[in-house]
Amino acid sequence: MNWQLLIKEPKFWLLGIAAGLIAIQLTLAGKYNHIELFGTSALAWGSVSFLIWDRRDKLELESDILASLFGALIIIIALIRTAPLSNYDAFLRIYPLFTAIGLGILASGMKGLRQYWKEFVILIFPALSPAPAFLVELINISPITAKFTHTLLWYLGFQVSRQGIFLIMPSGGKVEVGTGCSGLTIIMQLLMLSIVFLFMFNTNWKQKIIVPIVAITVAFIVNVVRVSLLAYLVSYSTKESFDYWHFGEGSFIFSMIGAVIFGLFCQLAILRETPEKQDAN
Repeated sequence: MNWQLLIKEPKFWLLGIAAGLIAIQLTLAGKYNHIELFGTSALAWGSVSFLIWDRRDKLELESDILASLFGALIIIIALIRTAPLSNYDAFLRIYPLFTAIGLGILASGMKGLRQYWKEFVILIFPALSPAPAFLVELINISPITAKFTHTLLWYLGFQVSRQGIFLIMPSGGKVEVGTGCSGLTIIMQLLMLSIVFLFMFNTNWKQKIIVPIVAITVAFIVNVVRVSLLAYLVSYSTKESFDYWHFGEGSFIFSMIGAVIFGLFCQLAILRETPEKQDAN
């Protein structure tokens, strides 16, 4: 490999800049232990990277000087904004979309941005993780989650009672199914994956309806199982175990479980019927 020729290629520099920007955001999200944002961002960046790579030879990479300077300015603003961070900042949520727009302008100019509309749609989702206040108020599913969790625990043999969004275990332990436990975050994550799937593969109109519905259903069920586990841990385990599955990496594990289940559904129920890959244009 001739590295001297490679470093003269604009694609090489764009790839390096993109990798650096992705690493910065994921590092900061992980550093400040923001598991929900880290998980959603990792899924979004991975999906976008795959879509870009899949049609790398079809992208129009032409940008004039003014557009390139404007795109570079956007990226510089993002770097300046994140450089002094010593704790979590809400800017990290819009960082993926913000920097992606800058990269798009840098690579393809203002007119070329339209070819990245799918990627921009996907990168909206990190801005919704965790769900902002207006979305939580608009889609308040905590009472529904509490009811389904209560039913699951009851069928599992626990004499649990429910008072609104509070679950009271036989030992007296109480769990509040608040906004963090409602399941809205994992629903957003799997809904994002369903959109990625629809972008990548040819599907008929029925499948376009079924795929997002299945994503939402799987996410809801997986979260009900997670909340049931948390209710059990409140009564029969240590605070460290509860915190791990509530705030720590345990919550990310459930997101991965949901993604795997949804992926299996897409593979077994959808791709067998429509194996042709969607044209990336």
